[in-house]
Amino acid sequence: MNQKPFIALDFPTWEQTSSFLELFPKGLNVKVGMELYLQNGPSIIEKLLQKDHRIFLDLKLHDIPNTVYSAMRGLAQYDLEFINVHAAGGKVMMEKALEGLQVGTAYNKRTKLIAVTQLTSTTETQMQTEQLISKTINESVLHYATLSKQAGLDGVVCSPHEASIIRENCGEEFLRVTPGIRLGEDEKGDQNRVATPKMAKALGSSHIVVGRSITKSTDPVRAYSQVLNEWEGME
Repeated sequence: MNQKPFIALDFPTWEQTSSFLELFPKGLNVKVGMELYLQNGPSIIEKLLQKDHRIFLDLKLHDIPNTVYSAMRGLAQYDLEFINVHAAGGKVMMEKALEGLQVGTAYNKRTKLIAVTQLTSTTETQMQTEQLISKTINESVLHYATLSKQAGLDGVVCSPHEASIIRENCGEEFLRVTPGIRLGEDEKGDQNRVATPKMAKALGSSHIVVGRSITKSTDPVRAYSQVLNEWEGME
């Protein structure tokens, strides 16, 4: 499996996205989130695929099971690497999401379905006071990961700090896709549970997603190279 870092394309327009990607060769791993997708529509996926980029479509679907099923059945027409839902939607919703992908898949392989556990911007205190979850954040994340595995999903989105307990309890093949990645000199911004690429590898991440450390850099190509080298153990 291609495990190179995913670059989060957090831009509002195709023009800005295209200008950024022109700095790089074709065939990157990229993440398309709500900002880019909702302001440009499905055509953004087609344009990226035409340039041989591998896509993590980060829409975090969370709705009643039938609605999520229908949405996934439609999105399954695209040759994506990952797509996700919120584990908080429950086991039945996740099962229906997987069913929708299976029914709608037009390729030899199904897009890998992963579930968001707790956002990397969420602190344990926030989770306990605002979500009224009395457990630790590790316990909450592991619970959602276990539920996702029971639903048949391929893995979860978590912070690097929970990756090792998920690997221990759900197995090496169960994916741990981790955003909240920062280079050592970067500010963490609105993220809380962050790590460097090197730390994420040591903590058990199977894939990393990197946004502002690359997209806001004065030299994005150099920043990506640094991320890649740290992730692959070359620095």
